[in-house]
Amino acid sequence: MIKIGKIELPDFPLLLAPMEDVSDPPFRELCKKHGADVVYTEFISSEGLIRNAAKSTKKLDIYQQERPVGIQIFGANLDSMLQAVDIVEKTNPDIIDINYGCPVKKVVCKGAGAGILKDIPLMVSLTKEIVKRTKLPVTVKTRLGWDEKTIKIVEVAERLQDVGIKAISIHGRTRAQMYKGDASWEKISEVKNNNRMSIPVFGNGDVNTPQAAKRMRDEYGLDGAMIGRGSIGNPWIFEEIKHFFKTGQIKKPPTLKQRAEMAKKHLQLSLQWKGEVLGVLETRRHYGNYFKGVENFKSTKTAILTENDPNKIITILDGIKDRQPEIKTLV
Repeated sequence: MIKIGKIELPDFPLLLAPMEDVSDPPFRELCKKHGADVVYTEFISSEGLIRNAAKSTKKLDIYQQERPVGIQIFGANLDSMLQAVDIVEKTNPDIIDINYGCPVKKVVCKGAGAGILKDIPLMVSLTKEIVKRTKLPVTVKTRLGWDEKTIKIVEVAERLQDVGIKAISIHGRTRAQMYKGDASWEKISEVKNNNRMSIPVFGNGDVNTPQAAKRMRDEYGLDGAMIGRGSIGNPWIFEEIKHFFKTGQIKKPPTLKQRAEMAKKHLQLSLQWKGEVLGVLETRRHYGNYFKGVENFKSTKTAILTENDPNKIITILDGIKDRQPEIKTLV
């Protein structure tokens, strides 16, 4: 059993990573139903929260069926982060997560996200004060370091544990890498293998198949996997991994009709939460993955992506039937 504070999780839990414009309540609900053990919100600006910005406060929406759910915040100013913690606590999440890993320039240039990897003492002191401010378990998501020359993740993780965090998720790339190259699970395992570490160490990056998750567990000894891009348009990945762990067999992939039904459910949940305009627009980024690899589907996908009337999109999705894969013959 793995524990985050008092939250009990199964061995090698699967976590839905916080992803901007992706891990919203509709998508979190789908992932939860299909095996995610913990889900995290999109990252939320501490400055946006204390200014009551609509986009930031909307991200605080969490629902009972998601639990355990973590709300992730980011920022580099202590006063703003502490005020944000107070605001977040009122929504009663199970976990508060701090983002020290986002590589996006507009976040990094303010010293937040992965930008704080240039100032480890600030990272540690900020974390210490946040832990003191709340009774909720605090977790951290970060990267290996700013660049290859400044990787000190073993020391950083140890120092963050010492000031009270209850788990750490590590993306196996530096900020300089962004999302290029392979994630280094070896360096994450060095954190786990540090005898001083007692909190769960979760691996993130390149967990996109059941076989990858098994390698992370068996070869690298990590406590769990946080799955990000591998889940987009693919909420089945969590149950597929668990099926593989249990049986050693690869679960049969969803049929074309099941993909269409999932896309429809996703759209309907988004319409309920965001309204018609945003519900349609923000679900579009998932369709490409829902129908990835389907041959002779371009015209249907184009119709889905360009239609603004949700009822017409649902009609198109309802009209998608299972079909046999086309057999290419040699002439």
